[in-house]
Amino acid sequence: MLPRMRANPAILVALAFIAIASAFVLEWTETTPGHEVTIDAATHAEPSFVAPAPASDEVQLVADDHSDHDRRNERPLPAFEGMTIEGKRLSISSLVGKRFVLFFFNPEVDDSRFVATAVSRVAKLRGKNNFEIVGVAMGSNLSTTRRFAKETDLDFPILDDSSGRISKRLGLRQPIAIYGIDSEGYLDYGIGYFSSKVPDPAGVVEEQLRENLRLPSADVGDVGVLDTRPSAPLITVEGMADDETFVLEDSIGKPIVLIFFLHTCPHCHSALSFFREQIEKLPQDKRPVFVGISVQHRPSAVKLALEQRDLDFFPVYFDPEQEAIEKYGVFAGFPDVFLIDREGRIVHRTQGWQADRDPALNRMILARITGNPVPMLLNPKGYTGSDVCSVCHEKEAMSYRFTQHASAFDTLVTHNEIRNGECVSCHVVGFDEPGGYSFKESPKQLENVGCESCHGRGGPHLSPGSGKQTDYEAVCKTCHNPTHSLGFDYATFLPKVSHSMIAALSDEQRAELVVDGAKVRDVLPKNARYVGSNTCRSCHEIEFKTWASGPHRHAVDTLTVKGKADDKDCLQCHTTAMGRPGGFPADGNGKSSPATELGSVGCESCHGPGGDHIAEDAKKIGTIVSLGDKCDSCVILQICGSCHDDANDPGFEFEVDDKIERQRHGTIEPGTGEPLGDSASHPARGSSLRADLAEAFRLADDRG
Repeated sequence: MLPRMRANPAILVALAFIAIASAFVLEWTETTPGHEVTIDAATHAEPSFVAPAPASDEVQLVADDHSDHDRRNERPLPAFEGMTIEGKRLSISSLVGKRFVLFFFNPEVDDSRFVATAVSRVAKLRGKNNFEIVGVAMGSNLSTTRRFAKETDLDFPILDDSSGRISKRLGLRQPIAIYGIDSEGYLDYGIGYFSSKVPDPAGVVEEQLRENLRLPSADVGDVGVLDTRPSAPLITVEGMADDETFVLEDSIGKPIVLIFFLHTCPHCHSALSFFREQIEKLPQDKRPVFVGISVQHRPSAVKLALEQRDLDFFPVYFDPEQEAIEKYGVFAGFPDVFLIDREGRIVHRTQGWQADRDPALNRMILARITGNPVPMLLNPKGYTGSDVCSVCHEKEAMSYRFTQHASAFDTLVTHNEIRNGECVSCHVVGFDEPGGYSFKESPKQLENVGCESCHGRGGPHLSPGSGKQTDYEAVCKTCHNPTHSLGFDYATFLPKVSHSMIAALSDEQRAELVVDGAKVRDVLPKNARYVGSNTCRSCHEIEFKTWASGPHRHAVDTLTVKGKADDKDCLQCHTTAMGRPGGFPADGNGKSSPATELGSVGCESCHGPGGDHIAEDAKKIGTIVSLGDKCDSCVILQICGSCHDDANDPGFEFEVDDKIERQRHGTIEPGTGEPLGDSASHPARGSSLRADLAEAFRLADDRG
């Protein structure tokens, strides 16, 4: 399995358009105010969104941005609708507030079948991961599309675009394409090059789609193995002369730089120039084997282009049958650089070339694999990113993969919260600090809770004080605070993030971290006695009335209707504190008592036991769990999720905000004991962004 990579946004967009010239050449236009530019996809690796810029009166599926993120250079998706192959009208506006995938295909094109198989597999995960998929069938009749959908198990809505109206509006000229749209209606990524030549073409597409959707890989492999650097696929490629070949297996034992390049690509020129300069600086006996593979089989043109730019310092090889390209999965942009160590393992992959980052990182890794001193190339004015730390701190980087910190940003993507500053601040490195992650500058390398989140900017190298630190509890509590991490216990959490502790585990134990890492915790206190909701009523009359009129008050009634009022498994979630001191059943004789106040999901089911809270000499603040100041997704979801889980209420975690709004009843200012404004009629704190988006989409439908 090749290492998964996170390409920059421009490269991700380029996925939808790039085609290797020996397969086909695609042209499209990008319209901007004042001029129109035609771009050749075979020679340009960073195009913009395929859809032409809308006319001034055209409605786009995007509302005013409520974050600080500057999106003026991103292209929104125009509004459109149509009839599904089942005869139902579907507007893209129905997907408001949720990320979704558009799968364009022509059922009469052979490659559509394996791509559809991949999309079908991923579609099975959409409910659990909070995204939707809509198909758009182009260039065929309705009966053929219906038969194709049934044969490939496409269980999502498919728009009939046999007229070509939708694809024409979006400027699509390919028979197959996959686009990802974020929850605000902007293009997030695209996949447009598909090959049937690989051993498992559907698997390749599935992995690309999973990566872009931030889903776990389908190929779990040896889940708990610490070192997962893959072996470089063995290839044989042709040289300029007929008798010249490169056999990768013959170079095992030496460090190798393998670069797939396009001779007309300026990013490739920059990368080649970099490696020429760096290799010339190395001692002769420590230089790597440098292998350049042209993705176009045009020897004379390639030779001339390299000579003109003084880049003819290496032997050029060709891959006319594209076997090497297929084995290395070179689909998403150029250059594609693989740094391979002496054992033949891929240590690093660079896809595309970012002049402000890739040279420094590749210079460090090149020194590492060639046995030369590794220069410390950290960002002196900001945060550097965990991938740079991993060059020297390899074992720590390997253990980091098994922590929830490593996928912290993916959680926000799934919950559509990547522009919520309160959430993002604890799921990235250096949020809104100089040189850190921000909405305006959102570098991929600073996503997730990284090395510098705990060890300081640049670790001990730029923040010397952090190097002496052995107890990180205070650092952890900057995010794991009562508002976002109720019941946080440093001693319990430490083994799940400690590099040394994770490294010392067996493969099976590390696999358990991956499988069980996101389990819902019981975060409510357990040391006090439960007293029942009627006891709470004496001081919290308004809150009690709100609760009494809601569904939680009648939770056991639903079991009675189904004849399960004595089912202990069901009663566990339909009563208050079953089996705990003072909890259900109230009489303690083991018989069900649904008529009692504990025969419901009562106050203490969410706020914890009130025994210590009601005592005459008890302090009122801190003896019961106040939820008015807690994060809905971080804390309240943990409490609700113990019963509203995937087995009993699938999708609840993505609806928790809305469901909480329906029954908010707090009248006390959290942490003060003082009334919260007009306690009898304070407004619900809903998501204004979601409401505004819904209104924008409604207007788009009306005007479309």
